[in-house]
Amino acid sequence: MPVDPVPDSATPRAEPRGERSARYLAIRRATRALAAPLSAEDCAIQSMPDASPVKWHLAHAAWFFETFLLEPHLRGYRPLEPAYRMLFNSYYNAVGEKHPRPERGMLSRPGLGEILVYRDHVDAAMLAMLDAELSPEVAGLVELGLQHEQQHQELILTDAKHLLSRNPLKPAYSKLWPLTPIRAREPRWIELAGGLHEIGHAGEGFCFDNETPRHRVWLEPLRIASHPVTNGDFADFIEDGGYRRPELWLAAGWEAVTTRAWQAPLYWERRDGRWYVFTLHGEMPVDRNSPACHVSFFEADAFARWAGARLPGEAEWELAARELPRAGNFVESGALHPLALREAPPEGALAQAFGDVWEWTRSDYAPYPGFKPAAGAVGEYNGKFMSGQYVLRGGSCVTPSAHIRATYRNFFPPEARWQFSGLRLARDA
Repeated sequence: MPVDPVPDSATPRAEPRGERSARYLAIRRATRALAAPLSAEDCAIQSMPDASPVKWHLAHAAWFFETFLLEPHLRGYRPLEPAYRMLFNSYYNAVGEKHPRPERGMLSRPGLGEILVYRDHVDAAMLAMLDAELSPEVAGLVELGLQHEQQHQELILTDAKHLLSRNPLKPAYSKLWPLTPIRAREPRWIELAGGLHEIGHAGEGFCFDNETPRHRVWLEPLRIASHPVTNGDFADFIEDGGYRRPELWLAAGWEAVTTRAWQAPLYWERRDGRWYVFTLHGEMPVDRNSPACHVSFFEADAFARWAGARLPGEAEWELAARELPRAGNFVESGALHPLALREAPPEGALAQAFGDVWEWTRSDYAPYPGFKPAAGAVGEYNGKFMSGQYVLRGGSCVTPSAHIRATYRNFFPPEARWQFSGLRLARDA
């Protein structure tokens, strides 16, 4: 299901009121459009503790605008239902009580229709706010809310995919299958010079606080793969006993393999000597030339060892990708699945750095030197998670195109597999 593109973010104070309202509505409507193919029953179920029901995502995105913008900054605003403040709080301890995350699927009420009314209530108030002059502080919170909503657009699709995969009927979110046969592209190694480099966000435009401050890092010379690892590469790893060889795995990774009985990437199943994969378009044969997807950090690290390589650090990845155009297979294409490369990239440039799959790096998700979270409850947005997680870069096939940039730092725990996560290899020069 193609999604209409949303105008790119700009410095909030420079955006005229009419354009500001139009962009707000475009992002909010895109969220509703992503939920539209799902039934009310689909939207109510939570398939695992790490995922959330789609209707909870719809409500939480409205809750964010209500909690951080409307209640403190719009005179006379009245919440539609005061109980929603607790029901749809995600992890903001400074805001108050929260409904337990693993029990979001037990919220049979409010129903989907009531949540859509809640979104309409918030939208009407937000449009009144956007029609007035905004202080820099409020304009910044509006932009943060829109970027937050785009994150939940991606989560709607990742969580819905996991939910539908648990149904024995293997139902499709969309009947459109985007893949056509593509010939394999020969991967290459790209040389990157070592030395002193700067990474992190700089200049105009939105960024999350965890992308700052810009700072210097020292890198040794390296080589980075021109292409992400493909399904064919990963199938070869499996056939060579990759999931049965403890010497390839970190200790915690091997424990995950043995206790969770991993034998292949998430959603893969072998029948009659052939691999199949569950997609948002239903179950399909695995395409060897498409980027490998739905692998954990542990699996990415083990594959890299098997291949005689390693995962890049996030600074190495950013150095390799920062001059590239921000183009790729994003949610707007409607493919909703990683696609094989059709055209060879320019000599010395990464292929598919943006879109298709988030790429695991070897970097711990930690604060940059001099990092300071924002004051108040919004300071909990990123900083409180800087422990026990790894950084991913580049966006995926379900990321909104206007949401990504070379400095964007996604993060997940090393065992996470339900996100559209893949990998790219690196080697020391």
